[in-house]
Amino acid sequence: MLGVRRDADPKAIKDAFRELALKYHPDRNKEPGAEEKFKEIAEAYAILSDEKKRAEYDARGFAGVSGFSREDLFGGIDFEDLFGGMPGGLGAGLGGGLFERFFGGRRARGPARGASIEVSLEVPLERIAEGGSERVRYSRSERCPECAGTGAKAGTKPRECEVCHGTGRVFDVQRQRNVVLQTAKVCAACGGEGRFIDSPCGRCGAQGRVLREEEIEVKIPPGLEEGTVLRVPGHGEGAEEAGGLPGDLFVHVTSRPDERFARVGADLWHELRVPVVDAVLGANYRVPTLKKPVSVRIPAGTQPGTILRLRGKGLPEAGGRGMGDLLVRVAVRVPERPGPEEMRLWEEMKRLVDHS
Repeated sequence: MLGVRRDADPKAIKDAFRELALKYHPDRNKEPGAEEKFKEIAEAYAILSDEKKRAEYDARGFAGVSGFSREDLFGGIDFEDLFGGMPGGLGAGLGGGLFERFFGGRRARGPARGASIEVSLEVPLERIAEGGSERVRYSRSERCPECAGTGAKAGTKPRECEVCHGTGRVFDVQRQRNVVLQTAKVCAACGGEGRFIDSPCGRCGAQGRVLREEEIEVKIPPGLEEGTVLRVPGHGEGAEEAGGLPGDLFVHVTSRPDERFARVGADLWHELRVPVVDAVLGANYRVPTLKKPVSVRIPAGTQPGTILRLRGKGLPEAGGRGMGDLLVRVAVRVPERPGPEEMRLWEEMKRLVDHS
């Protein structure tokens, strides 16, 4: 189903699954049968990625894994982690809730993870061309280390609301003949908190969480595609509960605006403004590239909007497949306020054109 060799290693199996999952995921592929195909691919990955299940399958075929429930097959797979870092931010959408959505089960979970954080990062074209690292600064919240998230001063603890018994809700029960109506509403005594903090923590002000400024480096590979989302595991919000893992940081990378170039994929576009006389007679110009200026020839008779292609002077293509081009669009500059002598020459030129 995944199209891998019998002796394929875990990386090859994972890469094959990710490629096919992107192709057949029902959120992206609306063709009939895409969802069933996706489920089959996911089941194949669940078997081949687990040594024990794979051994059973190799020994007895589908009979060896027929006894596994959905929870047995998929319970140990972190789909969010598996899809993390997919191009264009697809990983965040494909992974979340996938098991529950498509396979109708619920996985056993430990303490809830912290929320993910999304930040934007603009990088110069030179960094896209050469690769390297860029620093990202952002704020994230975490459980207050002084009060361990309780919000109460060290050595004390919150006091449970006696009205709602810590639930934050009270119930209003009404009887109408043989019908009992029960409605829940926010506890007025504690405002829905379920507790009172008599001695607030001095560091977090009874919030239980504190903000922390963080700065990390993210790696920018050469030729990174516009709008790619980089996933940095474990650098999101801290977990609400003790023992929970932090969420992830998703960095949305775009090219920093550059007055010299416009980026279209791996190609760069540059507008070269030339006077009419140079478009007519031809001329040599120096145009910028990401490394150093190069000389280009404007041929005689060049028309407005003509595009000159400088091969290999653009950005690297993603995955090291080659180089993009620099495309120079020629814009002919017409004099706005020609002087008397210039006007006389233009009129003479017009007479020549009219009689040619």
